[in-house]
Amino acid sequence: MSGAFADLVGQDEAVQTLRRAAAAAAAVLRATGELETAGSADPGGGMTHAWIFTGPPGSGRSVAARAFAAALQCLQGTGCGGCPGCHTTLAGTHADVRLVVPEGLSIGVNEMRALVLRAASTPSAGRWQVVIIEDADRLTEAAGNALLKAVEEPPPRTVFLLCAPSTHPDDISVTIRSRCRVVPLRQPAAEAVAEVLVGRDGIAPDVARWTAAATQGHVGRARRLARDPQARARRAAVLAVPRRLTGVGAAFDAASALIEAAEAEAEASVAEIDAAERAALETALGAGGTGRGAAGAARGTAGQLKELERRQKSRATRAQRDALDRALVDLAAFYRDALTVALGAPVTPVHSDTADMAEAGARSWQAEGALRRLEAVLTCRSAIEANVKPRIAVEAMMLALWKG
Repeated sequence: MSGAFADLVGQDEAVQTLRRAAAAAAAVLRATGELETAGSADPGGGMTHAWIFTGPPGSGRSVAARAFAAALQCLQGTGCGGCPGCHTTLAGTHADVRLVVPEGLSIGVNEMRALVLRAASTPSAGRWQVVIIEDADRLTEAAGNALLKAVEEPPPRTVFLLCAPSTHPDDISVTIRSRCRVVPLRQPAAEAVAEVLVGRDGIAPDVARWTAAATQGHVGRARRLARDPQARARRAAVLAVPRRLTGVGAAFDAASALIEAAEAEAEASVAEIDAAERAALETALGAGGTGRGAAGAARGTAGQLKELERRQKSRATRAQRDALDRALVDLAAFYRDALTVALGAPVTPVHSDTADMAEAGARSWQAEGALRRLEAVLTCRSAIEANVKPRIAVEAMMLALWKG
C-alpha cells in the first residue's frame, strides 16, 4: 500500500472504500456548480459529510481518519501522499484540517462548540474543511448534542470524521450514528504488523514477529515494545504477577505495584508537556515582568493557571488509566494463553516468552480456573471504564486471581 494510506496496516477493503469516496469528492470539486454539499458527490463513490471509523484498539481508527483527510485534501484527489495537501495533512499542519485528541477523560461542550463554529468557515485552500475527532466515545452528552446539530445541518464544504470503538450507543449516540457512514476496521494480522515493522522501521524480523504477537496486532504498541527497554521491563513485571500471588498480602502488594507503575509511566509521559504548557502560559501572562502594572497583572493570572492545572490533572488521570489498561490487556492475554492450553486449542500463544508459565498454570487451574481468572481481569477493565477507583478495582482483581 502506498500514498496517504501507507500507514494503515491490513485494511485493504476500507482503503478501497475511502479511495473511491475521495475520488468522488474530487469530482464534486471539479464539477461546475456542484459545490453545495459533500453529499452531492457521485453516489457510486459513497462520499458523504460524516463518517465513523470503528474497530478495536490497534486497528488504526485515527490513522484511517487522517489518511482519508489527506486524500480529501490531495491535489490529485487520490491520496498520493506526496502533494502539499497530503503532506501537510499527514504532518498535522494543514489549515483546513482540525484534529481533536482528548487529553482528559472527556470532550466537553465548550470545546465542541468552538470547533463546530470554526469548521463552518470556508476552506482556505478551496477544498474541504475536515474535522477529525479521535475517541468520539468520550464526548459528553452536551458535546454530542453540539456535534449532532452540525452533522444534521452540515456546512457546505465540511466533512466530519469520528473515531470510536463501535457504533454501540455507549460509544456513539444513535442519532449521530444514523447520520454517518460507518467504516469498520479489523485487528490487523500479526504477520502484517511484523512486515511493517521490518520494512518501515528496520526492526529485526524475530523481534518484529515477537512484538507483533505480544501486542496482538497493535502497530504502535509493537513499535514501542521493540524499541523501548522500559516498555519491555513494564510488560515483564505485569506478566510476573501470576507467580507473585501467593497470599492475601502478596495480592495487595501486586495491586500496589501495578498502580504505582501506571502512575509513574503516566507522570513521565506528561511531565514535559505540562512544564512547557505552564511556562508558555506564564510567559504569555507576563510572568517575570517589572514596572507599573506588573503586580496587578500577576494577580489576575491565578484563575488561568488554575484552569491549566485542572486540564493537566485530567490529562494525567487519562494517561494513568491508559497505562493501566495496557497492563491489564497483557495480563488478560496471559490467562487467555493458559485457557487455550487447558482446552487444547490449536492456536498460537500471545505471549510466546511466557508459554511455559501458561502451561503450568493450565495444569494447575484447569480450564475453569483459567477462565475465572480471565474474567476477573476483564471485569477490572470494565470497572475502571465505569469510573471505579483504579486501586479498588485492581485490588479486587488481584484477590480474585489469587482465589481463582
